[in-house]
Amino acid sequence: MRNLKKEIEKIKEELVTLRREFHRCPEVGFEEKETAEKIANYLKELGLEVKTGIGKTGVVGVLTGYGPGKTIGIRADIDALPLEEQTGLDFASRNKGRMHACGHDSHIAIGLGAAKILSRYKDQIKGKIKFIFQPGEETLAGARAMLDDGVLAGPAVDAIIGLHNWSDLESGLIGIKKGPIMAAADKFTITIKGKGGHGAVPHQTVDPVVIAANIIDDLQKIVSREIDPLETAVITVGTLNAGTAYNIIPDKAELSGTVRTFNPEVRQFIIKRMEEVTAGYCQGARGEYEFNYNDGIPATVNDPDLTEEVINILKASFGEDKVIESVRPSMGGEDFSLFQQKIPGVYFFLGTRNEVKGITSSIHNPEYLIDEDILPTGVRAFCEVVLNYLL
Repeated sequence: MRNLKKEIEKIKEELVTLRREFHRCPEVGFEEKETAEKIANYLKELGLEVKTGIGKTGVVGVLTGYGPGKTIGIRADIDALPLEEQTGLDFASRNKGRMHACGHDSHIAIGLGAAKILSRYKDQIKGKIKFIFQPGEETLAGARAMLDDGVLAGPAVDAIIGLHNWSDLESGLIGIKKGPIMAAADKFTITIKGKGGHGAVPHQTVDPVVIAANIIDDLQKIVSREIDPLETAVITVGTLNAGTAYNIIPDKAELSGTVRTFNPEVRQFIIKRMEEVTAGYCQGARGEYEFNYNDGIPATVNDPDLTEEVINILKASFGEDKVIESVRPSMGGEDFSLFQQKIPGVYFFLGTRNEVKGITSSIHNPEYLIDEDILPTGVRAFCEVVLNYLL
């Protein structure tokens, strides 16, 4: 009878060492050459079949069991953020302007730890396990790049699981739910063309800044007055660029931002209404516009049947009090959703908040820390799900 908890606790020191090694040498999307090399070498030492260069800098390791069966994928993202670290850690980033401020270093360690433990069960597994170490998640481009390179083929993957360390959950808790757990993430750019002139004679101009201000105001009313209050949506304008001097009315203004939604119908409605609002203001103020909307990634939607199976496995393994089904979905985007467009997938959160240790900062913060005690928990969660799925 296996005792995963005991086995994994024995490699906790190794997990911490791995995490700190990757934390020390962060690399941003599609530049993860050193990171990928370390991952590939570790997997090769475990005896896995390893492929590199999948999705540019991604790594895939395949563990084959003793007989035919299903194939399950474990996905871990590996890229860092373009951020200057301010943690003061002994193992802080040595790469200036680069930091694992989203905890992907812990995801790598957990993925490698799962590979190490599961490789011990090779003679008991029917089927295969595909370990997918994905680049470029922060740019929401890595999953697509790996899919374009056939990451879900050879062998074909039947289901996939992934996790993210989560500062909103207490350390060691697992947050999981059926349906949407992270939002669709899109980008838009609106360019407003007017007629420039002296700031003292605005009547001789078509002021694109005023038009932009009105558009920004009305974009918020789409959410507050045109979307069902029981639905969820965000329209954020993140940039507004116009002008070169305080007393000159420019001839152009450009704004850009992001839209976050869960419901595809709400998403399409917002796109339509954003352009209508833009066109209406520009027509009324005698301006012109260009509206560019980039469908980024769809919402991360957990497969209901597979999620039910995973929830039952995790509750049996960790106890019902450790598995939080009421976890709030996040308006953040995650390109794990692109895998879920192809095959059933489950994405869950691994709590890392520990106020006693002073670990309270949110992700994407230059002072972000994780509670390293969660590393064995993450490994065990992956292993329990995989072994129950394949044995």
